[in-house]
Amino acid sequence: MLEISGLHAGYSGNEVLHGVSVTVAQGDMVAIIGPNGAGKSTLLNCISGLLGATGGSIKLDGRDITGEAAFRISRSGLLQVPEGRQILGELSVLENLQLGVTALHHRKPTHDLRRVYTLFPILEERSQQRAGSLSGGQQQMLAIGRALMGAPRLLLLDEPSLGLSPLLAKVVLSALRELNREGLTILLVEQNARAALRATKHAFVLEQGSIVHQGPSEELARDPDVIAHYLGQAGAAKTAVAASPAAH
Repeated sequence: MLEISGLHAGYSGNEVLHGVSVTVAQGDMVAIIGPNGAGKSTLLNCISGLLGATGGSIKLDGRDITGEAAFRISRSGLLQVPEGRQILGELSVLENLQLGVTALHHRKPTHDLRRVYTLFPILEERSQQRAGSLSGGQQQMLAIGRALMGAPRLLLLDEPSLGLSPLLAKVVLSALRELNREGLTILLVEQNARAALRATKHAFVLEQGSIVHQGPSEELARDPDVIAHYLGQAGAAKTAVAASPAAH
């Protein structure tokens, strides 16, 4: 569904992405992990048209969308849930969800209010509440629900667990897995590498603007280099125990 080839991008003449190539198959759920400053948000912003690329190409279903306006890209069904949620705090929960419909253009809806409320019941309970008064986790649910109202075919998420408690992060990632099981294609940028690898089928590791690892998420979670650099000592210890003869 998505094919990114040799992508270069940056800000004010400073290049951030150095020839990045990523593919996402239809119906897949893919993670991009890496440290702060690796270029993960820059990559998503290029895909969704919020930032122009300086080289390379981005294709959606074989159609080159490199350099297209963000609103045209969203109308094609490629929707992004931005880092920091960026909900409209003075509007109600319901009004924020209704705004998501603007991305439909001439496409048919795939998720209605009932489906969003089933996925995140708290949003129905607080539908008339000012969105800015919600907790961080509830705002993240609202940001995802707003995107779903726009009938995404490919959903991009930028750090959905950022600032959330471990419990709420699990709720959000569980909802994303459910949506993926229903057929929604998802590209997930996540600094919590361990949670991202557990949630996805395939992953890319981005470091200093370049892809340094890629493969099935389960394999990357066992890769000694990925463990050492991105999963921390706790992950390394857990993997070592699982691999020891005594563990079997």
